[in-house]
Parts: sequence; C-alpha cells; structure tokens
Amino acid sequence: MKSKDLQKVVLSKYQKGDTPKQIYHDLNGGLGLSTIERWCQRIRLSGTITLSKLPSGPRLARTKENIQKGYIPIQKVIEPLLSGDQKLKRKQFANWVRTNFRKEDTLKILFSDEKMFDIDGVYNTQNDRAWAVDRADADKNGGTQQKRKFPQKVMVWLGACSKGLTPLVILDEGTVDHTVYIEKVLPIALKYGNQFFGSDWVFQQDGAKPHSHHLLQK
Repeated sequence: MKSKDLQKVVLSKYQKGDTPKQIYHDLNGGLGLSTIERWCQRIRLSGTITLSKLPSGPRLARTKENIQKGYIPIQKVIEPLLSGDQKLKRKQFANWVRTNFRKEDTLKILFSDEKMFDIDGVYNTQNDRAWAVDRADADKNGGTQQKRKFPQKVMVWLGACSKGLTPLVILDEGTVDHTVYIEKVLPIALKYGNQFFGSDWVFQQDGAKPHSHHLLQK
C-alpha cells in the first residue's frame, strides 16, 4: 500500500474515533506505531496529514549521475565459496573430462542428486504476493503463509540423463548414510543406467559423505 493510501486509512480511522494503537493493530504491522501517532498528532493540529518530505531516505545508489551513465541496479549472484585447492581440482577434473570423453560419451552419463523437502513447501518472499486493497483484506484472501518451527522433512533422490529420468527414490529414514544409499539408491541407478545405455555408461554423483564411502567405490 502506498503512503498516500495509508494516510487516507489513518485519517479515516482516527476521525471515526480509533486510537493510534487500534489503527496499528488494524494495519497488522503495515505502518509503525510511532508513525501513526505522529500522523494522528498532525490530524489534531491541522485536520490533515501533510508530509513535509518524502518518507524514504535520500537516494544513495540510483543517483542522477548513475542514471546518466546508463547504470541499472543488478542483483548480486550467489556462488559457492571455494578455496584455491577446490578450484584447482575442479579445473583438473574439467580438463580430464575434455581429454577422455568424446561428445557422444557425455550423453551416456547418469547424473544424480538429492534434495531435502519439508511439508511447508517453498515460499519466495520476493515474488509471492496477495493482491488486496489493504492488509486486512489480504489476510482474508491468502495473505498469510504459515510455517512450522520444525516441519517434517523428507529426502528425495533423482537421476537424470540424455535418455530421461529415473523414478524418484524417497529416503524418509532420517539421516541418509552409506548403508541407506547402497540399499535404496544404487540398485535404482544401476537398473535404469543399464536400461538406458546397456553396460557402457557413467554414474555421476557429488562429493557428499555417503557417496564417497569406501564401500560405494567397490
């Protein structure tokens, strides 16, 4: 809600006899209590709310100089924090693949990974919005997202390759160690890898502890 709309709401409620605290609770945190009290004081003195300056602070990044230069605000990219040794190993692996794999060989790789999901689902604070005239209306029309403090979680494994996807493997035993990985995941990977490519294929996995256990390398 824009500042002018908030001013109209506060003005209307205060003229109807609502106290600043009542207005604050009705707006459900959409406006600070100190701001509401200051606006109500202006209503008592002048009958209106007239802001002498913009409610936001001064421009720091999107200045006139930056606009003239053609600059636009670009969101920072999050990337893994890698040590020099890790970067070197990745380069060595990439060079090894380029040397030892032909293009047709790369099509015979079965990639795999696990992902933890919880029953609360995914909520994006940046993009998930509820269209409404005010906070109260939004609360009535899906404007709240409930989240458990300790939601139930489940680990899911999936394999993917140029030929398609493997079935999902639900790993709901809690901690996934090398024993669970060997009993539940590897048979599925072996079955569908052979089904897709015969005996000539590569199984790709990350460096998680259950994956790098010595029993898995046999």
